[in-house]
Amino acid sequence: MFRKVSALSVALGVGALLLTATASAQLKVGVTVSATGPAASLGIPEKNTFDLLPKTIGGLSVTYIVLDDASDTTRAVTNAKKLISEDQVDVIIGSTTTPNSLAMIDVAADAETPMISMAASARIIAPTNPKTRWIFKTPQNDSLMADAIAVHMKANGVSSIGFIGFNDAYGEGWLQEMRTSAKTAGITIVADEKFNRTDASTTGQVLKLVAANPHAILIAGSGTPAATPHKELVARGYKGKIYQTHGVANSDFLRVMGKDANGALLPAGPMLVYEQLPDSNPIKKVAKEYITAYEAKFGPRSTFGGHAYDAVALLSRAVPEAAKSAKPGSKEFRAALRTALEGVKDVVGVHGVFTMLPGDHNGLDNRGRMMMTVKDGKWMIATK
Repeated sequence: MFRKVSALSVALGVGALLLTATASAQLKVGVTVSATGPAASLGIPEKNTFDLLPKTIGGLSVTYIVLDDASDTTRAVTNAKKLISEDQVDVIIGSTTTPNSLAMIDVAADAETPMISMAASARIIAPTNPKTRWIFKTPQNDSLMADAIAVHMKANGVSSIGFIGFNDAYGEGWLQEMRTSAKTAGITIVADEKFNRTDASTTGQVLKLVAANPHAILIAGSGTPAATPHKELVARGYKGKIYQTHGVANSDFLRVMGKDANGALLPAGPMLVYEQLPDSNPIKKVAKEYITAYEAKFGPRSTFGGHAYDAVALLSRAVPEAAKSAKPGSKEFRAALRTALEGVKDVVGVHGVFTMLPGDHNGLDNRGRMMMTVKDGKWMIATK
């Protein structure tokens, strides 16, 4: 275990030798994840990942205070308030889902505490909202992934699609982005439906989608709940291509889907198929370090655990800069950390290479996405 943590520390750019003068200083990182509830298959690997992350960053001792918000927006807000007011954290990482992360923005911004979300929607960091100057995120923007899907669809002769997404901010955001990407690619959305994360059946919605006879269907869900409409489409004999979002890139989705997952298409971060990357790709080495350690202790890899890893990779670059002007535990340090996060460049994570800007608090480019498919229970780079 010591060797695994040491390897991760090197990958995150954390020095092994610490200065005596700073060794006693402490950085408090507050974390809220959806380790139970509908989003548990996403939140559990995130929670697991914090057990593997370095306990020092830039000469500062790190304490991770990890709470479970049970996939509930109210709990996520309560956790954020507790972490800030009671635990007096220097930064918050979380939450797992888009609705929870959106609900936490006001809490983090009002307390002038940097927050790094592990949810996908670009709304979380929308530059039109002045409060998002305190908010960052590690998952790829849904707009980046929607473009990848539209390009793949067009290249494969798809001109009409059906859409079914979560009846919340995640699904709504994806529908909006897909409308834009589809229009650019000359693709028509002929039907769109919604479903809840807790729905046991989506038969009615699926029947409407199949009746519209689109060339392909996109399911905008995450975790195991996204398997419900997918399995029903297969059961109804739908013959078109079925696309998912990067919200399903974990082993639990594959387990629930079984053979019905074969042929599914989705854009996801390169860590999922790092073995298939060329050695010249800088992401391959970092992903191998993380996944080797994760799978040795917790089992199959998950793209969601990678979002937690990348959040700390960003901190490993930003914290030493912030510490030059202020000490952890102060308002001045939190402000300096926000500024440092906004200025990070070329941070290699497991999902891509991050370069933040005042108008882009995600910082990933096309290197952070790959079109993938499922074959016999395994993720594969899509060749067509």
